[in-house]
Amino acid sequence: MRHFLLMILTAFMVCGFAASAVADPTHEPAQVIALDEVEGRIDHMAVDAKAGRLFIAGLGNNTVEVVDMTTGKKLDSIKGFEEPQGLEFLSDVQRLVVASGGDGKCRIYDAMLKLLASIDNLPDADNVRYDPIAKKVFVGFGEGGVALIDPQTGTKVGEIKLDGHPESFQLEKNGRRIFVNVPEAGHVAVIDRDKGAVVARWPITNARSNFPMALDEQSHRLFVGCRKPAMLLVYNTDNGKAVASLKIVGDADDVFYDPTCKKVYVSGGAGQVSLFTQIDADSYMSAGTIETANGARTSLLDASSGTLFVAVPHRGSQKAEIRAFRTTESGK
Repeated sequence: MRHFLLMILTAFMVCGFAASAVADPTHEPAQVIALDEVEGRIDHMAVDAKAGRLFIAGLGNNTVEVVDMTTGKKLDSIKGFEEPQGLEFLSDVQRLVVASGGDGKCRIYDAMLKLLASIDNLPDADNVRYDPIAKKVFVGFGEGGVALIDPQTGTKVGEIKLDGHPESFQLEKNGRRIFVNVPEAGHVAVIDRDKGAVVARWPITNARSNFPMALDEQSHRLFVGCRKPAMLLVYNTDNGKAVASLKIVGDADDVFYDPTCKKVYVSGGAGQVSLFTQIDADSYMSAGTIETANGARTSLLDASSGTLFVAVPHRGSQKAEIRAFRTTESGK
């Protein structure tokens, strides 16, 4: 019991903001970034840590907004998209990758935001991930596929078939697997990157609409967010077995795991971020909620700055903005 209490106390001391946030459900964000001209749904975000830039996919606005994370001021607005959804900034090669579902394109920009390449024929292009070792970009798209793109040449170099449209997916850093949410098929697909094929399918048996996902690679645990009912499922990646289920915010669209704080963050359109403390690989304790706003589905955890960014769309008197919450003492 003493060891358990010490673990909890240590987690709260390291992640001081998160602890204070749940103690006060009306806690104000450390920073608010106004998006005055952005209308409609806001999708995923990406960070350029070196330049201190935050990229925001204005799906309903058909733009990618670029803001300074320090000042909160808008730096640029990239136009010409149809429903931009997935973003990834490749820090090693200084490239911004944007996947847009409406026009089925994946565009690659340099650090100065000059368009370098556009890959076509990727209908409903969605989530984007990057393997810095293999120097390959992965883009989920269509009725069931993950495209492999070479960001240096701007060309599609491969494709992996799935049983339905992929939602969030995560790449192992120390392994060769990709875990993919395939809600239409009701499972998590496990891809072997060397084989370029699905090698396992883990069924979602007690929930549906598995959209967001996060990975704790060190503990061999996969976090899968479901909407029907609103719950977070935890899977053992060694055997594909579910080891825990937790009630979460409704309409969840993003999940993040912070290995430093041993915390899980789930953002949902019902207007909250659900927080959990990881006691051990199979045990999780609710750490309360952070109140956000109606429709604030998407978020981004930036470990380098200790910040959780939550995207708030314009709805009635509710202004479009990004609310930045500190998650660690280093985020001050």
